[in-house]
Order: sequence, then C-alpha cells, then structure tokens
Amino acid sequence: MRRGPRYRKPEDPHRINERITAPKVRVVVEGQEPEVHSLRDALAIAEEAGLDLVEIAPKADPPVCKVMDYKKFLYEQKKKQKEIKNKASKIVVKEIRFGPNTDEHDFNFKLKHAQKFLEEGAKVRAFVFFRGRSIVYKEKGEILLLKFAQELEDLGKVEMMPKLEGKKMFIIIAPKSPGKK
Repeated sequence: MRRGPRYRKPEDPHRINERITAPKVRVVVEGQEPEVHSLRDALAIAEEAGLDLVEIAPKADPPVCKVMDYKKFLYEQKKKQKEIKNKASKIVVKEIRFGPNTDEHDFNFKLKHAQKFLEEGAKVRAFVFFRGRSIVYKEKGEILLLKFAQELEDLGKVEMMPKLEGKKMFIIIAPKSPGKK
C-alpha cells in the first residue's frame, strides 16, 4: 500500500505565476510606479516581459507581486547566503605549553610556532604547566609568559594577562591584523 510520492520537492518559499490566489495584486515592475491590477492583467504583464510574477508580500492588502526572473532571484539569494556564511570567521585557538624552567632554545622554538600561528590569523593560548612542587616558581612562569607576549607584540596583542588556574598559568594573544585564510 503506497501513500504518495516517495520524494517530495521542497515547496518554493514564494508563490509564483498561477499559484497566486488573490483576485487583485499590486504589481511592482522595475523602473515603474507600483499599480493595482487584476491577477489576469498582472500575469499578462509578466508574460509580456518574459519574466515571472512573484508574490513578495502576501499579507499586504492587496498582496504585492514583483515582475522578475524567479530562478535568477533564487540563485542570487543562495549566493548571498553562501557569502554571509563564508564571512562568518571561525576563531582558531592554538596552544603552546611551557614548563616553569623552559630554557632559551625551547622558548625560541615555541616562539617561532606562535609567530606562524598569529600570521595565519589564529589566537595563541600559551601556558606554563606546574607539576608537583614546581608551583613555587609561579613568578618564573609569569615572567616567561610576559616575555613571550613582549616578543610577539608586533604580531599580536595580549587579550588576557597571565592568570593562574589550578596548575596552569596562561595568557591569550590575538592577532593584530586579520590573517590570511
């Protein structure tokens, strides 16, 4: 026993041409003043122009219809939505881990990575992890993070100063200029 079509085509968000039900409509044509016409006359105007009659304000009295190329209109709407979606940036946060006794070579190595991350447009979250009794070197950790931020001041700005949470002291640095994506 079958109960209808298996695949249903999504309904158009607008009523077009013969699907419009109002007896009278306000017709908007590019470059002309809006005028009230009977539905038959409005359809004739659209057909004469080789375009579609699209209901854009169904709740108005009388409903407002525009003469336009509907497929082109849908394409441009879809294009705008895609553009808006692409412009919404995704914030990437990269982490760099230090110990309270990190030596100069390791510091410079991690600094180069942080510079690359900031140039790419990602935020950098650098933290010092204190293990066991190394928590007594809190000042060393803070000095290390401040030195790190100072080295990166031409590429990024400090978004959050060093802060101790549990066994981690961290700092967040955001890129100064929008990165390359």
